[in-house]
Amino acid sequence: MTEKITIIEGPTPEFREVNGLWIQGVADSPGQFDTYFTELRAFDGYSLVDRCLNAWQNNETIVLEYRTEAGLTDEITILAAHNEESDDGDLIQLWVRQPREDVEFELKFDDSDDEEEYF
Repeated sequence: MTEKITIIEGPTPEFREVNGLWIQGVADSPGQFDTYFTELRAFDGYSLVDRCLNAWQNNETIVLEYRTEAGLTDEITILAAHNEESDDGDLIQLWVRQPREDVEFELKFDDSDDEEEYF
């Protein structure tokens, strides 16, 4: 079963790519994934973090459900969660991952070597 945290109102989350050794350990998997970070305002950030912890303790996946800029519903898997209190309310920080898209490589060759003769 997959737990779900749904964004009911507000803008589409802004996902920033995460790089670093520590995230590779957290996100270790046989699959290829891209890892991102986002921050969201929350009414009760501690309860959202508790929902994540409970899901992980039960070996379940928890996802963030949100609306894209096109208005479609999408979801992304949550890897880690942290709550920060501020004067404006709770701010939940999420590290998320999604399967890496098929990457196409373009190979470029330097043709300048073709003019030289090798013996």
